[in-house]
This record gives sequence, structure tokens and C-alpha cells, in this order.
Amino acid sequence: MRQPGRTTTALPRARSRWGAALGFTLVEVLVAVAIVAIALAAGSRAAGTLIDNSQRLSDVTLAQWCADNRLANMKLAKQFPDVGETSFECTELNQTFKVTLVVRASFNPNFRIVDTRVEDSRGYPLVRLNVILPRY
Repeated sequence: MRQPGRTTTALPRARSRWGAALGFTLVEVLVAVAIVAIALAAGSRAAGTLIDNSQRLSDVTLAQWCADNRLANMKLAKQFPDVGETSFECTELNQTFKVTLVVRASFNPNFRIVDTRVEDSRGYPLVRLNVILPRY
């Protein structure tokens, strides 16, 4: 219901003290959204790289355990290893690794050089460990 003698007018827009209208333009909003999108994409990529690195570290640790266990068994058996190459599979935490032992003669006949290589199931090398074993 209108009152006589009264006119309706739009409310004035808020203005800063310099006279410009307050608020953001569409271009400013789009630039802000683009910056946020780029930051989120970079964060997502960094998180993915971090996950890949943690998986690689886990695989290398398990491969190191396989190599260490085999070399410890050789030391505990107190048998002088024969020169040659042997391969076998090692399972740690439901992951299978291929371990290759290469036993070589050294300059001193009382020692053998044992090169241990561990690969994952796809054939990528994870660990290489060299040890010199004495004659007991």
C-alpha cells in the first residue's frame, strides 16, 4: 500500500570514501578463482608425489630386509660360499621380490665377495648390497 505523496526510490549503493562503488567485479572474481584452482592443482600434485615416494621407500625397505636376511643366513651357516650366481624369490609383507646373489672370488682366497641385487615384481632394481664374507 502506497502512501500519498511518497515516492519509492532505489537505495543508493554503498560507496567508498573516494566515491567508487564497493564490491568485486566479475573479472576480479574469475582471477581469484583461477589462482585458487592453480594452488589446489599444485597441492594435489605434491600430495601425489609424496604418496609415490612413500610407496618407493616402503618397497626399498622390504627389499633391504630380504637382502639382509639372506646375508645373515649365510653368515650364520658358517659355510664358505661357492663362486657363482643364484636367484630366488623373497616374500616380505605379501610382496614378492627377486633376489640375485653373485659370489666372486677375492684377491685373498680366504674371502668371497657377495653382490646382492633385489628387484621388485616388475623387474625394477631396488637394492644392491655388496658384502665380503670370510672363511670360518
